[in-house]
Amino acid sequence: MDNSKSAAMRVFMSLGMEKIAWALRRLHCPVFADALVLEVGSGGNPYARANVLLDAYENTRERHWVPLKSDRPTVLGFVENLPFKDKSFDFVIASHVFEHSTEPERFLRELQRVAKAGYIEVPDAFMERINPYRDHRLEITVRQNKLVIRKKPQWAVDETLVNLYSDRAKPYIAGMLIPAHPFAFHVRYYWDEQIDFVVLNPEVDATWQPPEDRSANFGVGAGGVRQKILDVLRQLMSQRMRNRKIDLTLLLRCPTCHSDNLVKGDNVLCCQSCDSTYEVRQGIAVLYPQNKKELLCL
Repeated sequence: MDNSKSAAMRVFMSLGMEKIAWALRRLHCPVFADALVLEVGSGGNPYARANVLLDAYENTRERHWVPLKSDRPTVLGFVENLPFKDKSFDFVIASHVFEHSTEPERFLRELQRVAKAGYIEVPDAFMERINPYRDHRLEITVRQNKLVIRKKPQWAVDETLVNLYSDRAKPYIAGMLIPAHPFAFHVRYYWDEQIDFVVLNPEVDATWQPPEDRSANFGVGAGGVRQKILDVLRQLMSQRMRNRKIDLTLLLRCPTCHSDNLVKGDNVLCCQSCDSTYEVRQGIAVLYPQNKKELLCL
């Protein structure tokens, strides 16, 4: 049976209500109740079923300054160097974050290291080509259940195509067609044990500086009645009691030396192997590879 859609999603799809089915996907995670789930790039709208959250930044232009939601155990760190022990999670969700990576091989290798299975969601390469995002570094599609990845040499790979598209077609495709049929314009990829992928142009440097986007609506998250309903459903479907009891130190490893020997201090985590120290700021562990000698382990 196809586990990529919940029963509710399939019902709305059969009724031709694809936009509602698409919204409900964020409440769907095909795992058992006792599975431990990590979400990377969780941002301001994490999946209900995720038990632990990771994002690179508390505030970032890449999500238009929408505040980070940290309503369960939350860590700051990079997916390319995840601060978690091997196979510490049963499932990992990476929704609309992979396309931001400049190192797709490392990104996917780390997902497979820390989790047994997972889900990746990104814009499809066709949508990215005609309607590129300034902070997206990759074009990704699926062929025969394999992720096919192309690194972008600049934010708009084919500027002539983008200009032609933007001149007349964009209001109809981006404003009407894509919202009405979101499943056709996105990759939803489930994997178990191993991610099958190929990077077509690994030699390309995708660390270019994105242009400023002055049209962005900064600091405003998704709104409306539908979003409020989803927020309520997320709270009802989350494992709030369980999440409060999670001891992050049992899951973490040092991002600097990769040792499992992290201990709690007073608002700090200390690595007993390399003496790196990491701040815990308002309950959020800041786990970037670094030394902070000024922090004291107590």
